[in-house]
Amino acid sequence: MTAGLLVLAATPIGDRRDASPALFDALRTADVIAAEDTRRFRDLARRLDLTVTAPVVSYFDGNEAARAADLVTKLADGQTVVVVTDAGMPSVSDPGYRLVRAAIDAGIRVTAVPGPSAVLTALAVSGLPSDRFCFEGFLPRKPGQRAARLGELAAEPRTLVFFEAPHRLAATLAALRDAFGADRPAALCRELTKTYEEVVRGSLAELAEWAQSEVRGEVTLVVGGAAGAAAAEAGDPDDLVAEVQALIAAGAKPSAAVADVAARHRYDRRSLYEAVAVARHGA
Repeated sequence: MTAGLLVLAATPIGDRRDASPALFDALRTADVIAAEDTRRFRDLARRLDLTVTAPVVSYFDGNEAARAADLVTKLADGQTVVVVTDAGMPSVSDPGYRLVRAAIDAGIRVTAVPGPSAVLTALAVSGLPSDRFCFEGFLPRKPGQRAARLGELAAEPRTLVFFEAPHRLAATLAALRDAFGADRPAALCRELTKTYEEVVRGSLAELAEWAQSEVRGEVTLVVGGAAGAAAAEAGDPDDLVAEVQALIAAGAKPSAAVADVAARHRYDRRSLYEAVAVARHGA
């Protein structure tokens, strides 16, 4: 028996007219449709005036590992499984990766129906350099973990793209401002391709202030990379090590002290941690 086909199908991130003919074909010919939220998928099909005859099963973060095994069995039996998420491309900060990995390991062909992407759309309209960028998805929710991650990214020269929930936006922008510097350029992209699409451009300080009022809808943040001059001004490594040691002597945990100093001076966290380790224990 010929093995089946796994299809990752991108769905509109807002405007239903962005649905491609290839998406219609994939959904019409699927043997099984695995949807992140079955109700939202049914609503999308209704808005597209699309009649779906294939069974629709839920496939989300909570059941991804268990559901993948069942879907791989269907694929091995020769069926075509189409994966869709609530918006955009499956496996990009959405379910999909585990199933792709399992299908590849089982020798099953994997393909994609390309289409809308909040990451690329936000990058394109941000006005920030787009020739080289990195996608960071959602930052950690806990302040300490978020600060540590931003400390690692403070000296990153490429443009950075983040997702964020509206109710955490103000705190995240304040953390970005503190870690990257108030003057770092950024763009806040809200409700992309939808009726109330809005792109707010400015410094991180300006965006952090703007976000103090209530913000609704899906949000993608694009932040400029660290400029060479700014990275060069990070300071003498020996002085930074001394600053970390002073914090540790005052009772701070080494990892937290390194994250704090690295974020404030826009210095690579890993490099600083290694320098501190050498200073404490010798080469």
